Amino acid sequence: MVATTERGTAQAIREEAAKLFFERGYDGTSLRQVASAVGLMVGSLYNHIDSKENLLLQIMGGIIDDLLDSARKAVEIDGDAVDKLQAALTAHLKFHAERAQEVFIGNAELRSLSDDARNVVIAKRTEYEQFLQDLIEEAGRAGLADVIDPRIHVYSIVAQATHIAGWFKPGGRMSLDEIVAIYTKLALRELNVPDADARVDKAS
Repeated sequence: MVATTERGTAQAIREEAAKLFFERGYDGTSLRQVASAVGLMVGSLYNHIDSKENLLLQIMGGIIDDLLDSARKAVEIDGDAVDKLQAALTAHLKFHAERAQEVFIGNAELRSLSDDARNVVIAKRTEYEQFLQDLIEEAGRAGLADVIDPRIHVYSIVAQATHIAGWFKPGGRMSLDEIVAIYTKLALRELNVPDADARVDKAS
């Protein structure tokens, strides 16, 4: 029971810190403000973090871990290489829309980390990008996609999701599912998948 409570407190610290980092920036947020938001004394934070930078690293590293886990689970389906890529794209895009604040922190605050911490985040990003690249290359090898440069295709897919995270708000002109379908079609068209639109419409 104690362990569960500790995990819950650690999660609450990360969530409240993420909100504050998003609203005020990393440099503009103090650990005292984080502690107050969670209802703790500042000293109690150190039961869960080593430092303010460690807290930022937890947030930035954790968001990439969650993203990779979501995408890996999404591709555990029966289907061809494009089906798996499409499933990963859907998970990728929805994740960025639904967790936009953390995504923003991940992109904006990399400069706030020391070299060692920054390298940890970069390594996680590289692992995720390689996961996407492997899916793209497999679709190319299967003759289902026209891959010009797999790494640049990955950069394009990542940019799409970052774009969504920057502007999507629930309750707008289109639902998230409709927006994800459009972006997925764009990504598959970019790879010259012959039946791109039909595949997406069938899955929607």
